[in-house]
Amino acid sequence: MATSQLFSSPFISTGSSMINAPTRHNISLLHIQKRVSFKIQAVKLPAGVELPKEQPKFQAPFLGFTKTAETWNSRACMIGLIGTFIVELILKKGILEIIGVEVGKGLDIPL
Repeated sequence: MATSQLFSSPFISTGSSMINAPTRHNISLLHIQKRVSFKIQAVKLPAGVELPKEQPKFQAPFLGFTKTAETWNSRACMIGLIGTFIVELILKKGILEIIGVEVGKGLDIPL
């Protein structure tokens, strides 16, 4: 039998969902909605599925590897790659040839 989890949401209202309009004289007429809690419970786990014995403990991101930083890094990489293609297209040379590396002659390492 699966364990149940408790969920609450500020978007689900139990009582009146009507909000009283504030007036000039009394702003405390706003009705604050109550939070509703409900349980979701699976009837039976599928065959071969086991519940974890321990909840994972998440640590803070290491050395700035956050989702936002990685998103911006990938965007910068895409812009740089497109820029490289444009430079190669305009100059009709590869990036290695532009920086002075001889290309097409192999490694020239004596064995």
